[in-house]
Amino acid sequence: MRQANGMPETPVVNCVLLWAIPGMEAALSAYEDKVLRLVTEHGGRVLQRGTILPGSQQDGEPPAEVQFLEMPSEASLDAYVNDPRRLAMAGERDAAIARTDVFRIQPVVRRPRLS
Repeated sequence: MRQANGMPETPVVNCVLLWAIPGMEAALSAYEDKVLRLVTEHGGRVLQRGTILPGSQQDGEPPAEVQFLEMPSEASLDAYVNDPRRLAMAGERDAAIARTDVFRIQPVVRRPRLS
């Protein structure tokens, strides 16, 4: 896909951290099972989805779930975020999720060392 100026669009990768309302961890997971199905319909991929291993957190309450999502462009990310089916699930989301932090990820490219 290309931008209006003819340049190729850059994929967007986000790291999403989700905290459940206490006692609502299963509801958070069920909601995410449903909403993440929409990612592929907008050309994206769920690169990784997981939970924090007990004992690996240093300070504070760890998130209930961590996700890495890749979308082919800003436009596809916007389309996913504003998808009417996703927006219709807002009540379910609000009942399960206390906090969401989203970080844009820039891949680290390692160049091979010359011998």
